[in-house]
Amino acid sequence: MWSGEELDLDAYLARIGLRENAGDGRELRPDLATLYAVHRAHTAAIPFESLDVLLGRPVALDVKSIEDKLVHAGRGGYCYEQNSLLAAALERLGFEVSGRGARNRTRGDSLMPVTHAVLVVTVEGEPWLCDVGFGHQGPREPVPLGRPGVALEQGEWTYRVREEEDGILVLCLLRGGTWRDLYAFSPQRYHPVDYVLLNHYSSGHPRSSFVGRLVVHHPGDAVRRALVGREFTLLYPDGRTERRDVGPDELLAVLDREFGLRLPERDAAELVRIHRAED
Repeated sequence: MWSGEELDLDAYLARIGLRENAGDGRELRPDLATLYAVHRAHTAAIPFESLDVLLGRPVALDVKSIEDKLVHAGRGGYCYEQNSLLAAALERLGFEVSGRGARNRTRGDSLMPVTHAVLVVTVEGEPWLCDVGFGHQGPREPVPLGRPGVALEQGEWTYRVREEEDGILVLCLLRGGTWRDLYAFSPQRYHPVDYVLLNHYSSGHPRSSFVGRLVVHHPGDAVRRALVGREFTLLYPDGRTERRDVGPDELLAVLDREFGLRLPERDAAELVRIHRAED
C-alpha cells in the first residue's frame, strides 16, 4: 500500500543516521525496538517544513519524489511527506502500517478540518501511534493506543492518549502541569490516495495555514523549535516559551543552525525575498 518496495531503504537509513542494524548489533526487524529506533532517528534528522508551499511549488506524494526531496536533497517536509516516507520504510521492514486522518486541536475551541496525517503501526497485536510529521509538539517516539489515560514519558516530554465517544482518540501533551490536546482521530483507515486529497487543500487552499507563510519546526529533546513567519519560538517542557523576531538578513543562518536546512542558492534567494516583502 505504501510503495515500500520503491524506497531506497539504505539511503533512508543513512539519512536518519541508522545503519543496517538498530545499534545493538542486531538487524532491523519488525519489532518494537526497531519501531522506536526508526521513529526517534527520523524525528531527530528530518525537520518539519513547508517551504515548497511558500515558494509556490507542488508537493508530490509519490515515494520517489519524497525520497528525492527528504532523503537525497536533505530537505524536510510536512505531515503527508514525512509520514508517507516513514510508512514506506516501515512497510519495507515488514511492519503492518495503516493511515489515519487527524483534526488539529492546538487552536483553542476552533473546529478544524481533518488535515493531519498520522500512522497506526501494529506490533504483536498492539496498535501504536506513529507520527513524525506534527512539528515541534509532536511525539519523538511511538505512542501506545491500547492504554488510554496512561502518561508516557519521552525524555523530558510527557504524552497520553485520551478516549472520547465514537472511538475518537486524542493525543495530549503535558506542559507546565497542564494537559493540552494536540489532535484527535477516528478509527477510520486512510490510504495514500486520501492524503493526496488532503495535501491538495493544505498546499493550495487560501485558508490553509501553510499557504503564504513560512513554517519550519523541529521536536528536540530538551527544547522544541519553531519558525513561523518571522517568529522564532523555543518551547520548553515546563511551559516556558521564548520568542524573538527573525529578519531576512539572518533567515538562512537560522534555518541552517536551528533546523539543519540548507537550500539551493536560487531557492534561498527567493525565500529571503519573500521574507523581506513581509516588512
